Amino acid sequence: MNLDELRNKIDGIDNEICRLFAERMQVVTDIALYKKENNMVVYHPSRARAVLQNISKQLGPEFEGYGRSLYRTIFDLSESYQTKMLSQDEDYFKQIMEMTSKPPMPFPKRASVACAGCEGAYAHIAAERLFDLPEVVFVNGFESVFRAVDTGLCEYGVLPIENSLAGSVNAIYDLLGEHNLSIVRSVRLKVDHSLLVQPGAKLEDIREIYSHQQAISQCSDFLSTLKNVRIIPVENTAEAARMVAQSGDKTKASLSSRLCAELYQLQILKNAVQNRDNNYTRFICIAKKPQIYSGANRTSIMMVIPNRPGTLFRILSRFNATGVNLVKLESRQIPEREFEYRFYFDIEASVFSPEFLSVMCELNNCGEQFKYFGTYAEII
Repeated sequence: MNLDELRNKIDGIDNEICRLFAERMQVVTDIALYKKENNMVVYHPSRARAVLQNISKQLGPEFEGYGRSLYRTIFDLSESYQTKMLSQDEDYFKQIMEMTSKPPMPFPKRASVACAGCEGAYAHIAAERLFDLPEVVFVNGFESVFRAVDTGLCEYGVLPIENSLAGSVNAIYDLLGEHNLSIVRSVRLKVDHSLLVQPGAKLEDIREIYSHQQAISQCSDFLSTLKNVRIIPVENTAEAARMVAQSGDKTKASLSSRLCAELYQLQILKNAVQNRDNNYTRFICIAKKPQIYSGANRTSIMMVIPNRPGTLFRILSRFNATGVNLVKLESRQIPEREFEYRFYFDIEASVFSPEFLSVMCELNNCGEQFKYFGTYAEII
């Protein structure tokens, strides 16, 4: 038998597999309707184990492993389809439908915006990228930004969530889990850290350098070249510059933005001292309620899932089954539960696509806890 004949034979088998798969999915539909009428859960581990045992017996040692892998995928697809069907009467499904049924609004140009630190902070710069005319209110610390938005002091808050060199800002993920606020926009900001000093100061004069811990991490290579210099973390890079300016001391310096040099009449002794030039920080814009603005194509969610083998794999298979692109996965330990985690997902899909609606409704039923942070556009 030649290659073309073998391929024709494969095509015939594939046609039969497709026919049987469609028939199987129709039975899955009937099962979903029965479960809905009888208030039953979708996933039954004991049933899945029994089927896999039967598959192993039928296929034998040579193909057993491949067959079990194939049927685990079929189980995921079946569960995904059933969950989608059973979710359509839930309040969560209706909320998503309501949000996506309205035309997206343009992002506001004017707003009151909370930022941590003081004038010249990178969050301040990010706020001016996001809004044409922001009324910036400076507060102490990230939690105060959340509180300012939660209490209505400000309409929005701008916070760093991820850096291309230093990684995620874990405190922001923790605060997102604790507060019932929404992400409505994000911006990617190129960050250049400059060494700022009193006018006339020289590098050999410096004995103390102040900055935020993230900036210190991002400039570790440069800092390692300095001798007899104390590195002192502070709340914010702009606050560091203000402290140096107010001290009048030529032995003190800060790692801050170029804008801070202008604002606080400091001298740029060295520019762009971060480890790599491609230093970017993602900032999120939070609001009291979810709102989908024009261009929204990125969604952030949080899930708490049972600590059982294969559970995370089953969650990830949902993205594969629906064709939705998973662009970020972050985990944070739950303080009161040993070796158990919250998982934060960023997915990329049009909010108006059927794939988006499908995966959102399915994930809502997959874990112990599900939290939707928002769907938004990211400015680059």
